[in-house]
Amino acid sequence: MHLKIHQDHARFRQIVKGRVRQELRKFIASGELIGREGDKTVSIPVPRIDIPRLKYGDRNQGGVGQGEGEVGDPLSQSDEGEVGQGEAGDQEGQHVLEVDVSIEELAEILGEELELPNIEEKGKERVVSTKDRYVGIRRVGPESLKHFKRTYREALKRQIAAGAYDPKRPVIVPVREDKRFRSWRTEPVHEANAVIVYMMDVSGSMGEEQKEIVRIESFWIDAWLSTQYKGIDTRFVIHDATAREVDRETFFHTRESGGTMISSAYKLCADLVDHDYPAAEWNIYPFHFSDGDNWSTDDTKVSIEILEQRLLPVSNMFCYGQVHSPYGSGQFIKDLLAKLSGEEKLVLSEIPDRDGIVDSIKTFLGKGR
Repeated sequence: MHLKIHQDHARFRQIVKGRVRQELRKFIASGELIGREGDKTVSIPVPRIDIPRLKYGDRNQGGVGQGEGEVGDPLSQSDEGEVGQGEAGDQEGQHVLEVDVSIEELAEILGEELELPNIEEKGKERVVSTKDRYVGIRRVGPESLKHFKRTYREALKRQIAAGAYDPKRPVIVPVREDKRFRSWRTEPVHEANAVIVYMMDVSGSMGEEQKEIVRIESFWIDAWLSTQYKGIDTRFVIHDATAREVDRETFFHTRESGGTMISSAYKLCADLVDHDYPAAEWNIYPFHFSDGDNWSTDDTKVSIEILEQRLLPVSNMFCYGQVHSPYGSGQFIKDLLAKLSGEEKLVLSEIPDRDGIVDSIKTFLGKGR
């Protein structure tokens, strides 16, 4: 019975994952999953999966076949008069079940659906875990680590030396002094690690819808990269005419206005990387989201110089996502294409609306860098 329950549960999880795959683009575009995010799981609203339930009757009433009554009489009567006072409808009701799915499962589904390759890791110096290695033999230890062959050999040597060994009746009985145990040593294991630097234009032309698109896309980028690395650092930079580092909450909910100088964000990002994340030890992923407006062509020139000289050489890839805004010119991505079209580490994506988020993620992460 216990095994049957586990089989049914596993089958149900497969049905849920299949439903999530079918509805993945809708879930991502709606942003529902982010609002339901817990510590390690996300509640998925999954429609049209009927779960059978048992409903128990009132103990004070007789069961079927008990008490007075004739064939065709209802099994019970309502004490409060007629049931169903409203008019009858002709539409099917909505049956929605919320199922908890881990962030890892969601990232796995995302990777499979978008055919994302595993990332080529570099740098295993800063994030450290531990691992036990068996390195020798000793005379004391728990029975679970007893080395059978060594113990048998010691018992055989002792019995032969004592003249107690009979080849015709080779019975070997180890005593306490014969026992040998595996010994171990705990060693540090360096794990691959990464830093994501999110930069977002928060000038007046970036409205709430544009920020929500950035928020949704950042959530899924985080989910995927977290499955590829043991250690993830995340830094957040917002900018208009000036740039500053903020926490996650501020990054996604700041209301700003004013002009835009993209170079201020690129300079701050480069300073963070130089100070805290040596390129030989860290996988570096800067992401910049903007509507493509910049203050001047001079600042665009400075931004491209910072990219060429400071950010692209140390980054696994530099991702620029341009979110469509009715108030932005969209010029910056055109300038990047004109000046840096041959740069392999530069990945560009245009995001017209929420429906473009999935394609943008595939553009950014589809090369496995």
